[in-house]
Amino acid sequence: MRSLEVLLPHLAGVVVEFVQQSAARIVLHAHARAARGICPHCSQPSERVHGRYVRRMADAAIGGRAVVVELLIRRFRCLNDACTAVTFAEQVDGLTTPHARRTPLLRSVLLSIAHTLAGRPGARLAAMLGMRCAKDTMLQLLRAVPDPPKAPVRVLGVDDFALRKGESYATVLVDLEARRPVDILPGREAEPLAVWLAEHPEIEIICRDRAGAYAEGARTGAPQAVQVADGWHLWRNLAEAVEKTVGSHHGCIRSAFAASTTADPGTARNDTQPFEPPDGMHDCLGRPRRLVARTTERYAAVQERLAEGKTLTAIARELRLDHSTVRRFARATGIDELLVKAANRQSILDEYKPHLHQRWNEGCRDIPRLHREVQELGFPGDIQTVRRYLRQAKHHELPMAPRPTPRPRRVVRWIMTDPDRLPADDAQELKEIRATCPHLDAAARYVRDFAAMLHERRGDLLPDWMERVLADDLPALHSLVTGLRRDQDAVVAGLSSSWSSGQVEGHVTRIKLLKRKGYGRANLDLLRKRVLLTT
Repeated sequence: MRSLEVLLPHLAGVVVEFVQQSAARIVLHAHARAARGICPHCSQPSERVHGRYVRRMADAAIGGRAVVVELLIRRFRCLNDACTAVTFAEQVDGLTTPHARRTPLLRSVLLSIAHTLAGRPGARLAAMLGMRCAKDTMLQLLRAVPDPPKAPVRVLGVDDFALRKGESYATVLVDLEARRPVDILPGREAEPLAVWLAEHPEIEIICRDRAGAYAEGARTGAPQAVQVADGWHLWRNLAEAVEKTVGSHHGCIRSAFAASTTADPGTARNDTQPFEPPDGMHDCLGRPRRLVARTTERYAAVQERLAEGKTLTAIARELRLDHSTVRRFARATGIDELLVKAANRQSILDEYKPHLHQRWNEGCRDIPRLHREVQELGFPGDIQTVRRYLRQAKHHELPMAPRPTPRPRRVVRWIMTDPDRLPADDAQELKEIRATCPHLDAAARYVRDFAAMLHERRGDLLPDWMERVLADDLPALHSLVTGLRRDQDAVVAGLSSSWSSGQVEGHVTRIKLLKRKGYGRANLDLLRKRVLLTT
């Protein structure tokens, strides 16, 4: 049996007497090699055997077959009269531990699987490898592991993640220098963060997003630390303000594109007015779209109740709307801002309208034939889409299909993109938009200036930038400036410092993966253990 001891070093302390094998299991019958035992209480050796019994222990699998060690254990009598123990059972180093039914090797293998896959998936993999283990046992093994040793933290990253989206959240704390999580806190309020920070006075820098709760918790728990607002979140806040600005001035964009791209419709037949394709606010029959009509009705109802002095909560209850929906209608500068999406809803037919207009004006009024032609060009829709679009034209000439107006988010992307990286066509269209609307031209200038501050780390230029923004008629950017002033020190530090929450966001992404692997078993204590132990 010497070969087994070579292959399995943890069996070096025992003598294997014989082996029983089957298709699914290997049983090793063994006894301890040592001639005497050591009392675990007084460390006194003893050779006086009090009794014997067989101990069955599961071991790591061999070739996919489960391994069981049946070890003949001797119980010795302690020879030290001053010792509190009368008898004690012998232990074999590397093979046995008190009360354990698994060898340390098997326990470490199962723990590695639990670290990666948690309960149910880990139990399935272990069973396939010949090491059957219940899913709850996997979780118990994981919970029994002590936390990693604590080390001083100088630069801390803070962010939140959802346990159940919209219902419960938690906070992850990351050591940005060691690039590892140091703790998980329940909720995303200021108090738990302040208590944790008070226990770590060595923290010098706290990198966070724009959440007010984290700002308050950092001020309370670590007044000595410098707070740094994450640059990506600042850029996102600016993009949201620009999107609102584009939405409120999208009428200017539509007018510019209509004036520059719509051709003369030609001579109408039968002395009737030429057919005009419906805009995004109406359907193919000229009626207001249902979304437009509903949005207009709700906007009027919310504004009427606001004028009566009712609260947003009361309005939401009366109109049976979500509170966030009522808040959006209440904060809108006008109905046009809310109807931007409805007015620019694209159709799968937009790309093929020029061909339809050309063939229609050439005299082809056969709808099935036109449908087959656009299908050959790649149109994925059915014939009813073509029929509904051309139904209103009847015997009229069709104008040249206008160039579609870019959607608000596309315009925002153009504004937020580095001009040197913007494609030539997009740059030309953005140039037309800026020439048409001075408000969007000013917003684009402010975006470029902010990008320069962020790229060159010139946070000292922020006060002047905010003053110039307030001098222009840009309400959405004014709201942004108001928020920046409430957190100005952290924003200036974020624009000037090289620290960011990038790696914190990476850990949040990893936490989402760990949470999904848990198959719903993501209680905060278990999730915290997996986050801290899994690197």
